[in-house]
Formats: sequence, C-alpha cells, structure tokens
Amino acid sequence: MSDSLVIAGKSYRSRLLVGTGKYKDFDETRAAIDASGAEIVTVAIRRTNIGQNPGEPNLLDVLPPERYTILPNTAGCYTAEDAVRTLRLARELLDGHALVKLEVLGDPKTLFPNMPETLKAAETLVKDGFQVMVYCSDDPIQAKMLEEIGCVAVMPLASLIGSGMGILNPWNLRLIIDQSKVPVLVDAGVGTASDAAIAMELGCDGVLMNTAIAAAGQPVLMAGAMRKAVEAGREAYLAGRMPRKHYSADPSSPTQGLIGS
Repeated sequence: MSDSLVIAGKSYRSRLLVGTGKYKDFDETRAAIDASGAEIVTVAIRRTNIGQNPGEPNLLDVLPPERYTILPNTAGCYTAEDAVRTLRLARELLDGHALVKLEVLGDPKTLFPNMPETLKAAETLVKDGFQVMVYCSDDPIQAKMLEEIGCVAVMPLASLIGSGMGILNPWNLRLIIDQSKVPVLVDAGVGTASDAAIAMELGCDGVLMNTAIAAAGQPVLMAGAMRKAVEAGREAYLAGRMPRKHYSADPSSPTQGLIGS
C-alpha cells in the first residue's frame, strides 16, 4: 500500500495491529502474526512473559522487538493506578519503550472501558512521557478529551471485547473520525474480515484485533484474510465509493447506439 499509518511520528506499512493472546502456543502466535503482516503487536503485560518471569518462555524470543513494534497494554487493569504501574513496569522491561496501549476496564463481564479512570490514567501517563494509544468508548466527547490530554491515538470499541459482533454504531465512529487530528483505530469487537473492511471504509486509520484471529477455526488463514480486508477497505475508502441511489437505476453500459434503437 502506498500510504502509511503514522503513530507518534513513526510510519507503518500495515494498518492491522494484532494481539498475542489466546493462541494454542507461541508457534501458532508467530505464524498468525506473520500471516497478518502486522508490524505493531500488542502484549498484555499482566498475562504474558516478556522478561518479568526469568526461566519461563519469553514471547520476545518469537516476536523480537527489532522486527516488531511491541505495544504493551494494560489488559486486566480496573483502576488508573494499576494501569500506570503496569506500564511503568513495561517501560523498564523494554528499555525505556514509550509507546503503550492504555485500557482501564469497568467490569470483568463486559470489559467495557471505565472512562473516568481511563482519562485519569491517560493524563498521568502523558505527563510521564508515555506515547499513549487508548482504548475507549465510542463517545465522541470523551474521545476528544483523550486527544486533548495528548494521547497519540484513540481506539474506540466497535463492540464488546471478544464478542465478534462487529461495528454496532458506525455513526459514532464517523463522528470521532471526523473530529480527530490523531489516528482513530477500531479496537475490540471485530469478528470476521468484513468487519475489518467496514471499519476501514468508514475512514478508520487502522484496526486492532486479537480474538477474531486467535479464536478462528484456522487462525493463520484468518490472519491472512484480515490483512487483505484491511488493505481492501483502506483502498475503497481512498477511492471513494459511488453515491447510493434509491430512486433510479443507472446502467453500467452505454445506452446509446443499441441495436434496434
């Protein structure tokens, strides 16, 4: 693709970001991520070993930081304090790495974001020198507040994490996209390739997913499908779709010079 995704001043060819959880083993993780073409890989610091547990298998052995941009996230955090502590640990483990994904959850059943705690954590992290990509509700007002705090990307959910329900409120996503001066990426709820394509056709700058790939019958095959869907959706958005017409047909072939006319 000719255009690049730019986050915190760095360019990426791929607009698909992927998670590393729920795979059967590290070999499947690596194969799926290779098939996805993703360059940014998010890692749940509270659930995945990236060096904090010496002697245990280390994800960075199969996904080396020199090849991928590792995006530590705060999955499993329910307070701003826990999220900030987790990302400070990640920065130490990754030798000062500043780009992070913030998510502060409201409850363990829905995994819906707790926005007051998310805003609080974002403000602390930005002041502490982090480049914050932030999981949030699809509320345009709160998305704007996160941008004004200094987050480098806002990532509204399409639907609940792990639900596979796709984009339930495209109108709010468009409001966020239209007002934002930082990248907007759909995060959570994508179930299949068409969901990813729709997100990109709406004008999202990228899509982040994990369960849609890892929980597929054939994760590696699905990863390749998601890669193509994101690329196709982006190209369709750039091309500009034809206008919808509910009132008349418009033949695709010329009507002049028809036999018998």
